[in-house]
Amino acid sequence: MKKLFLILLVFALQPIKAQHAEINWIGFEDLEDSLKVKTKPVVLYFYTDWCVYCKKMDKNAFRDPEIVSKVNQDFYAVKMNAESTEPVEFEGQTFTNEQAKVKRNGVHQIPQILATREDRPISFPVVMVLDENFRVKRRSFEYLTSEKLKILIKD
Repeated sequence: MKKLFLILLVFALQPIKAQHAEINWIGFEDLEDSLKVKTKPVVLYFYTDWCVYCKKMDKNAFRDPEIVSKVNQDFYAVKMNAESTEPVEFEGQTFTNEQAKVKRNGVHQIPQILATREDRPISFPVVMVLDENFRVKRRSFEYLTSEKLKILIKD
């Protein structure tokens, strides 16, 4: 009876392990060093703590095993809280959140530079795919299902 219980327990835990696949997110400050070692395309994900759709993407699309595998294998994945007040050093420049000094939900300079659209204010979530030369290939300014995210990160 104990052996049967152990066997059932092992099989019951198998799906749980598969669901815990995670993207190997790095911070912006780590990206520059990584690119010096090996150039690869980059997936940028700008989120905020209050963004319901960001949380939903974290729980769903960014946990999809196919997406996790593709992103971890083919990209550097950078995740950044767009309202962070931490300074970020990148390519010899320091980027800060100057808006936080005067606004409650100020947006950091990095997402302002990379994710602002001319005709609309910045909104979250933002997912961007950059090529090996750090040029924007594709951008999304909305909640992405797993299927939509797969299309965004395709070759």
